[in-house]
Amino acid sequence: MFVTHPSSIPSASALERFLARDDIPTPFVVIDADLVEERYHRLVEALPEAGVFYAVKANPAPALLERLLQVGSSFDVASPAEIDACLAAGAAPHQISYGNTIKKRRDIAYATSCGVRRFTIDADAELDKLVDVAPGAEVCVRLRHDCGGADWPLSRKFGAEAPDVTRLLVRAAQAGMRLGVSFHVGSQQRNLSAWDDTLEVVAGIAAEAARQGAHLAFLNLGGGFPGTYVDATPSIPAYGHAVRAALHTWFPQRMADGDLELMIEPGRYLVADAGVLRSEVVLVSRRSPDDAERWVYLDCGKFHGLAETMEEAIRYRLRTPHDGSATGPAVLAGPTCDSADVLYEKNAYELPMALAEGDMVDVLSAGAYTTTYSSVGFNGFPPLAEYVVSSR
Repeated sequence: MFVTHPSSIPSASALERFLARDDIPTPFVVIDADLVEERYHRLVEALPEAGVFYAVKANPAPALLERLLQVGSSFDVASPAEIDACLAAGAAPHQISYGNTIKKRRDIAYATSCGVRRFTIDADAELDKLVDVAPGAEVCVRLRHDCGGADWPLSRKFGAEAPDVTRLLVRAAQAGMRLGVSFHVGSQQRNLSAWDDTLEVVAGIAAEAARQGAHLAFLNLGGGFPGTYVDATPSIPAYGHAVRAALHTWFPQRMADGDLELMIEPGRYLVADAGVLRSEVVLVSRRSPDDAERWVYLDCGKFHGLAETMEEAIRYRLRTPHDGSATGPAVLAGPTCDSADVLYEKNAYELPMALAEGDMVDVLSAGAYTTTYSSVGFNGFPPLAEYVVSSR
């Protein structure tokens, strides 16, 4: 069972004032842009050698892109629409990395026409597209990682095995491209050794590729830095220390020389904790009068932005008006006519017994991967609304 605890929302007074209002229809997410900026600075302090490329897919709100650009961030994009969003926010093309390994040929051509030159691949067919459409581009070959220790693994769909990464690097070098290697240890990675394990493999790839005339110019360390959910995670300085130690272990000379460009692709860490998703209780019921477990239905579910509760992978912290009172077990579900729209059942939450229809439930650390997962109108429900606030 997971128990809700009285938890403070992000400390910006603008966000507190916004949540104090009672005239905004639920469900909605409100984001504290000041906290996003604060998180950016904390991450740069923890990993000063690496350029930050914010993963736009986590939350592409224009106000957040503009704020991150102001403090020095670059951007990792997955589509032409995200390229357009970054350019509209004021980013220069060299600040954009096209990190999706699955791209239409015409989308590569469009990115190239916008001045974007850095692309990620993990297959020969994708490299063929770059050679044809974006000659002389910077190519980052993605290594497959098993993502052990991550709450949201990313290993099944992306990445090539080490020998294939080496081969693709050699092919790209022969095509006159600037070379990089990327990997992603999985979103919400709680194992600090994940980067060390992978960088050992990357060091071997780099050595073999160099022996064949393909020299690594940059290294993309991916994301994986956490938000604050039910399960505890190390501090961001601990992540920074672990990643830097691994780099110095496996690339000692290049770290000493400072000639290996490093980049990271944080998304969740920058925006998750800056967001609160407010939802209304629609119904509290029991399947039978003798059933101790209640079903609590919210007006926000899997199809309204809480898709990461799939298989109960991301376990959000909740806040209710009755926190601190007596609790009991409850299944949490969304409002739609779809039996998959159940958020937490296997890992049922302990929720206040006083919780009733019309109460507001705040889903904390909901600034990442919520609005972008919300359906356009499944069952006729509108998409999840979003507001960005700042004390500036």
